[in-house]
Amino acid sequence: MKKEELKIVFLGTPEFAVASLDRIYNEGYNIVGVVTMPDKPAGRGHKMYQSDVKKYALEKGLHLMQPVSLKDPEFIEHLRSLQADLFVVIAFRMLPRQVWQMPPLGTFNLHASLLPRYRGAAPINRAVMNGDTHTGVTTFFLKHELDTGDIIDRVAIEIGPDENVGSVHDRLMELGAELTLKTIESIVDGTLKTIPQDSMPDAAEACDAPKIFKETCRIDWNSPTATIHNHVRGLSPYPAAWTVLTADNAAPREVKVYATVRGTDLEMPADAAPGHIHVTEDLRMAVRTADGVIEITRIQPAGKKQMPVSDFLRGARLVNPQFTA
Repeated sequence: MKKEELKIVFLGTPEFAVASLDRIYNEGYNIVGVVTMPDKPAGRGHKMYQSDVKKYALEKGLHLMQPVSLKDPEFIEHLRSLQADLFVVIAFRMLPRQVWQMPPLGTFNLHASLLPRYRGAAPINRAVMNGDTHTGVTTFFLKHELDTGDIIDRVAIEIGPDENVGSVHDRLMELGAELTLKTIESIVDGTLKTIPQDSMPDAAEACDAPKIFKETCRIDWNSPTATIHNHVRGLSPYPAAWTVLTADNAAPREVKVYATVRGTDLEMPADAAPGHIHVTEDLRMAVRTADGVIEITRIQPAGKKQMPVSDFLRGARLVNPQFTA
C-alpha cells in the first residue's frame, strides 16, 4: 500500500497530539478525519475553548468531528462512512470497542511512558514526581483494558535530576511525533511487529499513573527533601505544587511553588519543624523538610503572577512566616 492510499482518522486533543498530527499531515498521508473533544467554556470570561487539535484541523482544512458521546450512533455511522484503514490516537478519551475495532489495520495509541510502566492519565508527571531517571514514548495497539495492548515500538530518554515536567513533556512531544510516523511507516511497508506487554523485560515494573487532582499537588513538608524537590518539578509548570503560607502579619494564603534547590547552602536552626521558613538578608527562602533544608526559588501567591522568590519577599515583608505541614 502506498502512503497516499492509506486513509487515517486521527483522534486527539492537546498540544502534545498536534506535533504528531502535523508530522502525519506534512508527510502527505491521507487524513480523512480528525476527532477531538467538544468546545467547552474556560477562564473567567467563560469563553468557549477550542482544543489545540481542533485549531490545527481548522487551519489545515481537515474534516473535523467533535462528538459529545463516542457511542452516539450518528457519530459511529459517520466515522464508519469515512472507510479509514487506520486510527491513530494520542492524548484522547477511552474509546469504546466499536470504535477502536472499526479500521481493518487497527487502532494504535502513542503513550508518553515506557509501557507497561505508567498506564493512565498522567504518565509524564508521575515519572518526574517519582524521581525516575528515564522515561519515553510507546506506540501500541488498543485493546479493552487501559494502556495494556501489544507494544509496537518504544523510545527512551533520560530525565535530568532538576528537569521539570514541562521540559520532559516538550521533548517527549517531539520524540512521540517521530515514533508515530515510524509506526505508520512500518504498517505501510509491512514490517510491523508487536510484543505483548507481559512479555517485556520490564513487565514487573507495570504501574498506574492516575489523574492529578488539586490535593495531589499539595506539598507535604514532612517528606524528605528529595521527595519534595521531585514533587515540585513533577508538577511545574502545570498544574503546579502548592502549599499554605502563614505569617504573624498576614492571613493564611495558598501559594504555588514552581522551582526548588535541594542542594542549597542555606542553613536552618536545628530545632526548626518541617515547614519552618528562614528568609536571608539577600531575600532567599529556605524551608525545613523531614531530613534537611530545601530552597524555593520561584513562587506564585494567589491572585498574582509567577515570580522569583526574592520579588515576592521584597513585597510581602512577612513576620515569622511558615508553611503548614
